[in-house]
Amino acid sequence: MTALDHTPALRPLYAVSILIGAITLVLAMVGVYGVMVPGNDTLLNALAWGCVAAAATSLGTLPVVLSFRFSQRAHDAMLGFGAGVMLAASSFSLVIPALQVAQDQGAGSWGSSSIVGAGILLGAGLLLWIDKAVPHEHFIKGVEGGGARKLKRVWMFVLAICLHNFPEGLSIGVGFAGPDMIGGQALATGISIQDIPEGLVVALALTGVGYSRGMAVGVAVLSGLIEPLAAIVGVVVIGLSATLLPWGLAMAAGAMLFVISHEIIPESHRQGHETAATIGLMAGFVLMMLLDTALG
Repeated sequence: MTALDHTPALRPLYAVSILIGAITLVLAMVGVYGVMVPGNDTLLNALAWGCVAAAATSLGTLPVVLSFRFSQRAHDAMLGFGAGVMLAASSFSLVIPALQVAQDQGAGSWGSSSIVGAGILLGAGLLLWIDKAVPHEHFIKGVEGGGARKLKRVWMFVLAICLHNFPEGLSIGVGFAGPDMIGGQALATGISIQDIPEGLVVALALTGVGYSRGMAVGVAVLSGLIEPLAAIVGVVVIGLSATLLPWGLAMAAGAMLFVISHEIIPESHRQGHETAATIGLMAGFVLMMLLDTALG
């Protein structure tokens, strides 16, 4: 009988550690493939910046590792900041480029607008379906989704966090698959910046409901690793056909808008700190807008 059998509390942490190792191995293999096979600059850039976003999420957990404490008002302001960054990214780095690409491919004003509008609704609809179909748990609202009682709370948290991070990573991949490399870098930079407080919020939320610091940090790191994986998916999907690019950009924007409205803003307002959350949102929006317009 192993030590883990005597300490059931360590089993989830052990499983999270295995998942982190497995995902890291997959990402390393993709990186090696990209280096060895010529013509994979887009894939390598998306993977590299997806890893930067994952590292930013991990960096955000540092105060938890060092046992720093933050008020609930600060938590909500950080959530609002992340919402603002994602809102600006969806607008300036996804919707506007999607309209431009659609027009460059021959669609008129109404045609490009219709394509992007439909893509936004498809992206949001996909996240809505996942939200309803996959059992998960919000930090404050609690259990949501079919069959949730059958899953342990820790895995519900993992699923909820992945719902937040997948569209961000997908956006990075789609951004680099587009014609504007600088715009892709601006988008990835903005997402990475907002991932720092997001990683902190995730870790603090988990420790706040009783998980150990090691478990909270491990889950936050695991949630960040979904972003380079999603970035690879974005590049592969767009690489199948250039006509999919405006659809991919628009769907990524729709997914991000859904997460902002359905997840982040409600959570940031639920404890009565709407003003702090709104100030954070405005600051995040302006920062991302400056990054996008200045670099683009």
